[in-house]
Amino acid sequence: MRRALIGLAAALALAGCDSGASDPAAKDASGEVAANVVELRGEGLAAGPEAFYFAAGQKEVETALAKALGVPLRSGSNPECGAGPITFTDFAGGLTAHFQDRHLVGWSWHLAQDGDRPATGVVRMPGAVQVGSARAVAEAAPGYAPVADSTLGEEFALGDRIGGFIADDRVEMLYAGTQCFFR
Repeated sequence: MRRALIGLAAALALAGCDSGASDPAAKDASGEVAANVVELRGEGLAAGPEAFYFAAGQKEVETALAKALGVPLRSGSNPECGAGPITFTDFAGGLTAHFQDRHLVGWSWHLAQDGDRPATGVVRMPGAVQVGSARAVAEAAPGYAPVADSTLGEEFALGDRIGGFIADDRVEMLYAGTQCFFR
């Protein structure tokens, strides 16, 4: 009986350490984990075969994102955010990772900006809603709700962890976690 309990505890511990590599959304057509895919999630992100929850270490997250998307485009900080000082790192593909005290606290994904080099990898979210999706796709998504009285534009939520903005009838930006929006 004791051995069975120890075996069960070990199996549960290993299951809790899953890196996300078994996630079918992170696999390519051959069934292998796609090294150049970043999947954005409400509780963090996956970069290639590695999954990171918010609170993961900045160095590890940036290293995995650089493997998937190429070296960062730029980084900086904003000490005046309402949530406290935020540092950020921008990657090709419109992805910005947000950090506080050297830990991942959020991400935002937007259309490419002038001067950005083309992405070497793919940034995506699970499901139909992506940056650039038509308004109708976002409005039909599970959990879609407009954010009433947003001072930032036409804002919406997808459940309780992901938000976004619509401009010109398409999804302009998606985000999760801590942001530095001035409302």
